[in-house]
Amino acid sequence: MEITQSTVEKYIKEIILSSRAAGAAIMEIYNEDDLGIQSKSDESPLTKADLAANEILCNTLRSISPEIPIISEENDQMSYMDRAGWEYCWVVDPLDGTKEFIKRNGEFTTNVALVRGDVAIAGVIYAPALDEMYWGIYGNGAYSEINGEVAKMQVNTYSKSDKGLKLVCSRSHLNEATQAIVDEYNDPELVASGSSLKFMKIAKGDAHVYPRMAPTMEWDTCAAQAILEEAGGSVLQADTLEPVVYNKENLLNPSFVAAANQED
Repeated sequence: MEITQSTVEKYIKEIILSSRAAGAAIMEIYNEDDLGIQSKSDESPLTKADLAANEILCNTLRSISPEIPIISEENDQMSYMDRAGWEYCWVVDPLDGTKEFIKRNGEFTTNVALVRGDVAIAGVIYAPALDEMYWGIYGNGAYSEINGEVAKMQVNTYSKSDKGLKLVCSRSHLNEATQAIVDEYNDPELVASGSSLKFMKIAKGDAHVYPRMAPTMEWDTCAAQAILEEAGGSVLQADTLEPVVYNKENLLNPSFVAAANQED
């Protein structure tokens, strides 16, 4: 099975519409008193909004591409024996930043990505509380729609020795390993952000580096990596400096560094 560029573009248009619908469902629950908070087996939180958005997004994907399987945080995961032969798959996080959603700080997103082999080739991210849409397709560039204006995104170019570089750090995961990377930079400015919006700050040119030395799953990063790479950035494994890959046997990501265009 080979999916053409024009077909991917059609998919992304449909997913943008579906992401807005999922975002509307999320915001309806966001404005309720009862978020329907549960604890999953790994003790991470789950809300009514996660499930509502998952249903909308997965229904769209099954409708537009019934032949492409889906990996979603909120679906039962298939064994690697079943997944290993997939040429393409969707990777979905229907509500990335559930903790941010529960805190009601607005920094949460829907993430949908298309993977070919083990490479993220297209992605859509929507931040419903901010009404910010981001998307990218391999070979087509990366774009944002903010305040009704569509703009092509391009990362900054920087040198590691530059003073005052903006480093994006998670609000809740600044551990010793991350701090050690921060200390390698020359008087950096730390920029706090939630969910996949950390990557989008780099893609827009608002930040330079996002080191992540704490656990993430494939659905947390897949769409963001597709978009950031099309904006000229990278998401590299911390130990090998190779790009992060997807539909792995273990869906847990390695530690990584997302970055703009580094000159040196």
